[in-house]
Amino acid sequence: MTVAKPDFRSPEFLLGHIQHTLSFYDGRCLDPSGGFFHFFKDDGTVYDKRTRHLVSSTRFVFNHAMAARRFKKLEYRQGVRHGLHFLQTAHAQKQGGYAWQVDWHNGMSVVQDGTNHCYGLAFVLLAHAHALMADVPEASRGLEATFQLMEQRFWEPAHGLYADEATPDWQVGPYRGQNANMHSCEAMIAAYDATRDRKYLQRALTLAESITGRQAALADGLIWEHYKPDWSVDWDYNKDDRTNIFRPWGYQTGHLTEWAKLLMQLEAHLPEGERPTWLVERATRFFDTAMRHGWDETHGGLVYGFAPGGEVCDADKYFWVQAESFAAAALLALRTGDAKYWQWYERIWANSWAHMVDHEHGAWYRIRTPDNRAYSDEKSPAGKTDYHTMGACYDVLRGLGA
Repeated sequence: MTVAKPDFRSPEFLLGHIQHTLSFYDGRCLDPSGGFFHFFKDDGTVYDKRTRHLVSSTRFVFNHAMAARRFKKLEYRQGVRHGLHFLQTAHAQKQGGYAWQVDWHNGMSVVQDGTNHCYGLAFVLLAHAHALMADVPEASRGLEATFQLMEQRFWEPAHGLYADEATPDWQVGPYRGQNANMHSCEAMIAAYDATRDRKYLQRALTLAESITGRQAALADGLIWEHYKPDWSVDWDYNKDDRTNIFRPWGYQTGHLTEWAKLLMQLEAHLPEGERPTWLVERATRFFDTAMRHGWDETHGGLVYGFAPGGEVCDADKYFWVQAESFAAAALLALRTGDAKYWQWYERIWANSWAHMVDHEHGAWYRIRTPDNRAYSDEKSPAGKTDYHTMGACYDVLRGLGA
């Protein structure tokens, strides 16, 4: 299906694209019995009505909250409340924390995986922050409670970072990772936006400094994913396992650009006299390195990951990598005035428009082969929800002042 190339920088285009993506989920994602469905084929068919993953449950709250604020439709705000209720009744556990995955059937929730993940709590925090900004005042209590839970169970003040996972009875495991801390940084910025409580902004800055500074210095100045309990680099974790989408091996192209985006957003939140120069310096270095090693000159698009030597270790094309990267490119272009970042923005968007966006049914395909072919007709399994793609459009709109 050939679709004319639009003006990717136009606020009208970005808003229209968000609405086109929302149209894929509207009318089919909300489960009247509780929460949202999490598994969709390319045409929107729901292929698993019972499995509910904490990441999707929280991201659907984000999606509805952002849409409620932008498009002023009551059904989106109702969706926010519907999603928060599910978090508290289906995922929340008596011993504290939120189950990673549950089976939802006939209004009953059965825990399939009760592991407590800091990554999951970061999204619980993000969901409550955006719900509060969408005029759902009851989200305030959940926001503060989630922050305190992260503080009590995962925060490691000696390292200025969060531990990663714990058993249902809160025995913290040995794995340490940057991904949970990156999304915690994102959530802290949102919590600050929702409350104007400076502690959230300070925590976001601490997380950014710890990961992009101290930890990056241990890994050739870039963002490595995996660490040991003392936060020394674990170079071999998941090296032979490409199935773990939350803990992939290698330098992740999309995480380098996502950190670049977050650093630019963090800088914009700080008073002018309190903006350390390393925010821009690291953002440009991460983005430029990601483009140098991650762009596929043969087939177009950004690969998933590359090894410490720079060679590609996973050439697949994931939707979220492209989305986070065009958002970062736009914010860097606006911040630095360097035209090369707008050129990257246009290049990434053009390739995504040609290969990742479903112009017929709406939303983005989740993953493509290195040469941009489909692996399957599963567009949106648990974890996706197009939070990344719509979120990236909102990020650019905010950057443009639109």
